[in-house]
Parts: sequence; structure tokens; C-alpha cells
Amino acid sequence: MVTENGAASARTAAHDMFDADVASRSLGIELVRAGDGAAVARMRVTSAMLNGHAIGHGGYVFLLADTAFALACNSHGPVTVAAGGEISFLRPVREGDLLTAYATERTRYGRSGIYDVTVRRGDEVVAEFRGRSRTLAPEAAGPPG
Repeated sequence: MVTENGAASARTAAHDMFDADVASRSLGIELVRAGDGAAVARMRVTSAMLNGHAIGHGGYVFLLADTAFALACNSHGPVTVAAGGEISFLRPVREGDLLTAYATERTRYGRSGIYDVTVRRGDEVVAEFRGRSRTLAPEAAGPPG
């Protein structure tokens, strides 16, 4: 894994989770970096992501933010899932825009955590997301069977 500045980053549990994330990868989402409760992911808006107003559908922006959130909260190692999330859309996105989501851990206590994600188009903030996480008990975190 190579970061935006070309340096190598350590592989985390988040990388393993992303490798198995067919939904995010099928939309072209890329994991830029993940570790220590933070993550960066990016996605280019395609014509298939446009709504009836010819702007990016908010669901895709949410999915990018949610993916960065998942990468950040799973970077610690135990399987962690979303307990909830909300987003504020600040600016419309358009076909061809390259969106980058920056996730940061705000707090983690016991099995609960709060993470903030800023979605940017270049230097411009297009959305703000807050996610609440819950780390699963080890017996609940096994593979589906």
C-alpha cells in the first residue's frame, strides 16, 4: 500500500476488510491509507452515480464516507461495524469529480466509537459525516456460515 505522498503504509485489519468489500471496490473506491483510527478513501463520480438532477446521488457520497469510516474503525483490528451514521451534504458533486474522504477517530470507549469523515473535492468540502461504531464480541465476528 502506498500513501498519497509515495511512502509505504503498514497493512492493517482494515486492508483485509477492504480486500473483501465487493460493494466499495465495484464502485471504484480506492483505499489510500488506513491505520491508527484514521483512513483515507477516494472515488471518481461516474455517470452511473448521477441522480435525476444530473448531480451525484447522495447515496454514493454517503457510501464513500461510510467506507472511509469503516476503514478507520477497523484499523485497530477487532471486527467493528456501524451502529449509525449521518451525513450533511454541503455542495453538489458532478460527473468526473474525484472525491476524497478523510476519516478520523474522535473517541473510542469500550466497544463504542465516534468517527468524523470529511469528503472533499480538491480543497472544497462537499459533505461531513459522523459515524458511530460498535466492536463485535469475538464470537460474533466470525465468518458467515
